[in-house]
Amino acid sequence: MVWDRQTKMEYEWKPDEQGLQQILQLLKESQSPDTTIQRTVQQKLEQLNQYPDFNNYLIFVLTKLKSEDEPTRSLSGLILKNNVKAHFQNFPNGVTDFIKSECLNNIGDSSPLIRATVGILITTIASKGELQNWPDLLPKLCSLLDSEDYNTCEGAFGALQKICEDSAEILDSDVLDRPLNIMIPKFLQFFKHSSPKIRSHAVACVNQFIISRTQALMLHIDSFIENLFALAGDEEPEVRKNVCRALVMLLEVRMDRLLPHMHNIVEYMLQRTQDQDENVALEACEFWLTLAEQPICKDVLVRHLPKLIPVLVNGMKYSDIDIILLKGDVEEDETIPDSEQDIRPRFHRSRTVAQQHDEDGIEEEDDDDDEMDDDDTISDWNLRKCSAAALDVLANVYRDELLPHILPLLKELLFHHEWVVKESGILVLGAIAEGCMQGMIPYLPELIPHLIQCLSDKKALVRSITCWTLSRYAHWVVSQPPDTYLKPLMTELLKRILDSNKRVQEAACSAFATLEEEACTELVPYLAYILDTLVFAFSKYQHKNLLILYDAIGTLADSVGHHLNKPEYIQMLMPPLIQKWNMLKDEDKDLFPLLECLSSVATALQSGFLPYCEPVYQRCVNLVQKTLAQAMLNNAQPDQYEAPDKDFMIVALDLLSGLAEGLGGNIEQLVARSNILTLMYQCMQDKMPEVRQSSFALLGDLTKACFQHVKPCIADFMPILGTNLNPEFISVCNNATWAIGEISIQMGIEMQPYIPMVLHQLVEIINRPNTPKTLLENTAITIGRLGYVCPQEVAPMLQQFIRPWCTSLRNIRDNEEKDSAFRGICTMISVNPSGVIQDFIFFCDAVASWINPKDDLRDMFCKILHGFKNQVGDENWRRFSDQFPLPLKERLAAFYGV
Repeated sequence: MVWDRQTKMEYEWKPDEQGLQQILQLLKESQSPDTTIQRTVQQKLEQLNQYPDFNNYLIFVLTKLKSEDEPTRSLSGLILKNNVKAHFQNFPNGVTDFIKSECLNNIGDSSPLIRATVGILITTIASKGELQNWPDLLPKLCSLLDSEDYNTCEGAFGALQKICEDSAEILDSDVLDRPLNIMIPKFLQFFKHSSPKIRSHAVACVNQFIISRTQALMLHIDSFIENLFALAGDEEPEVRKNVCRALVMLLEVRMDRLLPHMHNIVEYMLQRTQDQDENVALEACEFWLTLAEQPICKDVLVRHLPKLIPVLVNGMKYSDIDIILLKGDVEEDETIPDSEQDIRPRFHRSRTVAQQHDEDGIEEEDDDDDEMDDDDTISDWNLRKCSAAALDVLANVYRDELLPHILPLLKELLFHHEWVVKESGILVLGAIAEGCMQGMIPYLPELIPHLIQCLSDKKALVRSITCWTLSRYAHWVVSQPPDTYLKPLMTELLKRILDSNKRVQEAACSAFATLEEEACTELVPYLAYILDTLVFAFSKYQHKNLLILYDAIGTLADSVGHHLNKPEYIQMLMPPLIQKWNMLKDEDKDLFPLLECLSSVATALQSGFLPYCEPVYQRCVNLVQKTLAQAMLNNAQPDQYEAPDKDFMIVALDLLSGLAEGLGGNIEQLVARSNILTLMYQCMQDKMPEVRQSSFALLGDLTKACFQHVKPCIADFMPILGTNLNPEFISVCNNATWAIGEISIQMGIEMQPYIPMVLHQLVEIINRPNTPKTLLENTAITIGRLGYVCPQEVAPMLQQFIRPWCTSLRNIRDNEEKDSAFRGICTMISVNPSGVIQDFIFFCDAVASWINPKDDLRDMFCKILHGFKNQVGDENWRRFSDQFPLPLKERLAAFYGV
């Protein structure tokens, strides 16, 4: 057939019959289930894009060729939409005009599918910046709303709704001369239209402008709310859903306007949360979640709790359709391989260096790990999850005041003979764990054994939710004598890790990781038994759960630390890990969780990891090198080379940190034989903050492990560290700060030339309001260490940081870092005693926070305290020390005789 490359583009454009047949043939073939055929079709379509009037044929099939079946016509429009997305700027003017006019002429096609396709095409053209170049589009669509013909009105509204969704920002800007001033009042008129579909479009259009507090809508806010109330009982679910969605957003944006009607709105939302249509119920349920985050929640809802709580609890049951989708009747599926879309992308959390605290290990900055991931295969967000999340937040608002409304329901649910009901009761118990923990304690001695029994329920969905709920009470379990609950719970959870159902395996593995974090070294007596189970799971698990198993093993290593370093444990654990390590290619994302796991294991095993360290070290260096090389190619020629996934490099840097921390001086040989320092120099300057964060952690660890190799690079590294003391990137700043402290200990007096590069930033950070605790502590330690090695340079600024310095270090445990920091402060006080006078009470308090300082450090404290006392005289000292709280007074008298 002949394509005419120079067709004159008049609107009287006529297709060539042969060309039309060829395109129809392609459209038919592309509906074939055969992927090979689909691929050939794709290639042919790409070739046809070289012809300027190819797109005319596509619009012609969509709008004019009424003899064809609808799916084929719609497909033609969707292919055109993809061409618009990809090549619109290359369309000749005539083609563009032809497409635009055809769209507007056919927005009222009698077929809903064709109308919707035309609408999608219009919004795609509009979002390609064409709202400016298509000035008659919005006026034309708005005038079509008034058409007598239902199809025209519905088609125009459908297109407008899509434009409002895709181009909300530009619609509310001066670029277009603020069309919303006309559009929004127009939409409001249609809230009372006789057709449910039109009413639904009208509400959906206005809803796009609530969150952004669009001026044009705020002017009409009262009439909008009034119109919403008028639609409250609409018979069309889609309208009710949009009304609920509007009220949820108004809660965040215009609470002031809803408050007078709050009682009625709550009553209405209670009804809607029980709507027959699950989509309406889900939108309504979001209301409780949003309301719980508002300060007024507690007062507004308190009188409605007796009604609301049963509604939420009822919504936490699996619906029949959920059970079908979850294959709730399939009990054993462990031999069925996972389909790839089951596996969610994972994100690596880069290494952050933190201090140990007196109370309980490292402070919790990320307690988002225990979200309700119990049924993540169905549409991710559903009524069950939303109800459970709402109950969770409300439990945090009302605390134990919620229990009188919940306990009577729980009694009924937890012992119910129907498994679906019992399962929802176990979910309820888990959802309130965080908020109502105190009030639940009296019931736990009876409930925990009951839950441990439910771990062997015959229904897989009951077993899996029980794992999750028990993990929410792990903290309490661990606080009791181990034989009472910890041992039986651990024994049963380990059996569930080897369950024959994949969902149960997953839930048990996650719950076990939480238990490990809580129990820490309490698990040491059971290590052989635990490892036995985890290693056996390696041979049993399909793809998705393997990734969770790595996490459970890594968490175990973090929790028991060096207790893992026994030949028999290493013999059990390392072979399966190394086997997986050898199977995975460098491009495989499954490396992330495995590398994270190995990093924890290497840190815990210390010298026990030596036999495995060389290949692991080598591969990490290669991963960093590969990623950097790919990034350079991509920077130079972005169209030729795609950007690398930098997570490979981040995870590799973190594993190298784990090796350096675990092996200490033993890593020296490996560093000597590699170019890791050159690579780190590049990583420290990467655009991506996480890459810098991990490279500074590694710098600190290598500084501790083998400073002789780091030292020659210090002149290059220090200016980079200085520029990264920017608290906008908390974790980057934190790790850079920590590394500077480690470097200063190694450099000693040679640190002098570098002090000006970093000191001012550090003093600024320690005085900033709202700085996270971890960063404050690391900053204080580093300032102390700099003062320890270069007192003359740092002491003059003492007065500017002594107070926040003392308050941020009083809560951390006695350790080497705290020791060197306090030596630094004492040395600086002896150089500049007047710098501490005004804040001496803070210094006294910080000194008293030591449980047992080394003898020579205690002598330094003694000298400073007695020096101060002698200088001010007994009378003044007595007046001064009378301000001390009693425990502080007693400690200082007992330890230092002042």
